Amino acid sequence: MLIGLIKTMRPKQWAKNIFVFAPLVFDTKLIVVNYLFQTIVGFILLCVVSGTVYIINDVVDVEKDRQHPRKSKRPIASGKLGAKAAIAAAIIILLIALPAGFILNPIFGGILSGYLFMQILYSLWLKNIVIVDVMIIAAGFMLRVAAGVPLAEAPISPWLYLCMTLLALLIGFGKRRHELTLLKENANAHRQSLQEYNISLLDHVISIVTASIVLAYALYTFSAPNLPKDDAGSSPMMLSIPFLLYAIFRYLYLIHVKGMGGAPEEIIFSDRPLQVSVLLWGLSVIAVLYLPRLIEQLD
Repeated sequence: MLIGLIKTMRPKQWAKNIFVFAPLVFDTKLIVVNYLFQTIVGFILLCVVSGTVYIINDVVDVEKDRQHPRKSKRPIASGKLGAKAAIAAAIIILLIALPAGFILNPIFGGILSGYLFMQILYSLWLKNIVIVDVMIIAAGFMLRVAAGVPLAEAPISPWLYLCMTLLALLIGFGKRRHELTLLKENANAHRQSLQEYNISLLDHVISIVTASIVLAYALYTFSAPNLPKDDAGSSPMMLSIPFLLYAIFRYLYLIHVKGMGGAPEEIIFSDRPLQVSVLLWGLSVIAVLYLPRLIEQLD
């Protein structure tokens, strides 16, 4: 039962909660022990709460999941984990995690509760509304970023909020495209909103969102006030743009050519070129933000 419960909470999906570290990193507080500790605890609580959301979602969708070629193997859909036991475990986990969130930081606790409420609404209703379903996914990523702000006492550029929201939209619409391609005529039976989508619409939306990400991130590297700048007023953060471009293009290649995209975490954990590009982007960002401060301290 314990193994089935952990699988239902989808540990691979917890990688999405890394967005809570964004305020810490971009406000150059990654090496401040107090803020780092608080953010790590917040990350753990986000993982636990998001895991309970997956439990609730699987209980609600159990009949539809049984008709899906892959989701039918999930513990609840396959009968390996009883629905009543899963819900009881979810309630117990939330009774521990939510108060812990408020103890850690009251604002963080409020955001964590809001995230949970929004995700429950998504599981019960909003996931059946075309376009709104993907926008709720994007809002979840934005709340993850917002949750990190009080933990690190760090404001974050509105451009980064926009970039991360657009990135989440790209992943969400890519996932819908994969579902539509995989399930074909059975798509409506799995997810009600899929009957309102078609490949042409999704390809157009993905193109718009992709262009918007590139533009928003470029504007962030040009204009964000907290970024280090040279004498000409330019920021070396611009050097990270090529890595972002490659990562996005690689993702598009994987969903359009390789037929991936149904589980974004599987793409990240399985595609080495994408992993390398994301790693290089992260290293370039850390180098731009932290090397000038390190050099100042050495001088």
